[in-house]
Amino acid sequence: MARRAFQAVILGPPGSGKGTISERIREHFGLRPVSCGDLLRGNISRSTVIGRQAQVCVAQGRLVPDDIVSGMILSELRALGPTPWLLDGYPRSVVQVHTLALHFPLDTVLELQVPTAILQQRLTSRWLHPGSGRIYNTEFNKPLVQGVDDITGEPLTQREDDRPKTVARRLDLYAECTKPVIEYYTKEGILHTFSGSQTNQIWPDVFNFLKDHIKTLPDQLEGPHNA
Repeated sequence: MARRAFQAVILGPPGSGKGTISERIREHFGLRPVSCGDLLRGNISRSTVIGRQAQVCVAQGRLVPDDIVSGMILSELRALGPTPWLLDGYPRSVVQVHTLALHFPLDTVLELQVPTAILQQRLTSRWLHPGSGRIYNTEFNKPLVQGVDDITGEPLTQREDDRPKTVARRLDLYAECTKPVIEYYTKEGILHTFSGSQTNQIWPDVFNFLKDHIKTLPDQLEGPHNA
């Protein structure tokens, strides 16, 4: 019997480096990143049925209902067939946990832990050029001139989500929502936590863990470089 594709979830608060870690996992282990947020934004931009339903919720300041989000995620995962995947941004509630479990057994859940002060600093340091979507960070990717886009010379703005009070609320909401999810996967024995202040500190531990747990690896497996 053919081995089932490796199926995993990655958890972590905003600013924890999930996107970067997910891309490195894709590069080294071939797991396809599946981002709930990206899928929702894509559906909204294409004005699909799911996108229109989600847009109404967003406009009213409500969370997108579980049935809409779960239907979108399950459809995407089924479409991947035998491709191994890494799911980001779902599940975010125990209801979603059970929905996912009914259809797709998980091999592991990776949790990224970064000190709250570091997260706040990262998230409030982000600035955006609205016209192009270029993102700057005043900590490690500064514009050549403060407050100005490098290419156009136009002013940068800060998203509402990246302002200090909003960041604090986002982090509190994440902790509140994911606590029962983390407790569930801990009891299941599949939660594995990786802690650090920098992505490059966390990545080698994630790499070594997956190297030991993913049975089907590429023939040429490089070390955990930080590219």
